[in-house]
Amino acid sequence: MNMKLLGASAAVAILSSVPAHAEDLVFTLTNGTDSVLTRFHSSPTGVNNWEDDILGQDVLNPGESVEITIADGRAVCEYDMRFEFTEDSDLDTTTDTQNLCELGSYTLQE
Repeated sequence: MNMKLLGASAAVAILSSVPAHAEDLVFTLTNGTDSVLTRFHSSPTGVNNWEDDILGQDVLNPGESVEITIADGRAVCEYDMRFEFTEDSDLDTTTDTQNLCELGSYTLQE
């Protein structure tokens, strides 16, 4: 067997044995409502608990946008999302499910 071919075959075998790493999920979240978004939670579909508030101490005012990065190391695309607004808002807590691998932007609407 040709040594160059043997070396190439070994390199392919090594590369194919390395596990795939999950990509960060990045999208733009826009608040298209007239209310202040105070909390945004997401978790993979099928997980029974909401994960930490992605906005943290920040809020998303009406008309504002923010780039969201979910870097949880999971190799899943379907996520449940939960949006909470100020107490004086006319909007109730809203939930939705999206494929975040395909999502480039998401706009909250009333």
